Amino acid sequence: MRVYVLLFNPGTDNEGIHSLTIGDRNILLMFEQEDDASRYAMLLEAQDFPVPAVEAIDREEIEEFCREAGFEAHFIARDFVPQTEFERLLLAPPELNQESLDWDPEERREPPRAVAAESETESGEFSNDELDSIRRRLEGLL
Repeated sequence: MRVYVLLFNPGTDNEGIHSLTIGDRNILLMFEQEDDASRYAMLLEAQDFPVPAVEAIDREEIEEFCREAGFEAHFIARDFVPQTEFERLLLAPPELNQESLDWDPEERREPPRAVAAESETESGEFSNDELDSIRRRLEGLL
């Protein structure tokens, strides 16, 4: 099955894939529909992120990449409707971006801390301030 992912600098030596950091989780989004991936790319662009390219890749290839790189693959199905706070985070691009898109695949380092909701409490709950921030971002998308 082909899925759609967001790539930065495709076909270059500095190619990268879009991922989210939520808490201590690095999540790579795989979209079933190209239109959904394109809409997400436009949301990133609207928040002054570099514009990613939407690329079709075999789902098994992406899942294998995630296993090797320590990422979680998350499938966004057609007509996806978030049911939890975590799923809502998946549809709203983060407010912060990785400062640099240059990376060295040989260098293993801590993942970037870019998502406002990364400071979950130990119980897995979000603070009211974090939830308010998430709500404002989602409302801004409407």
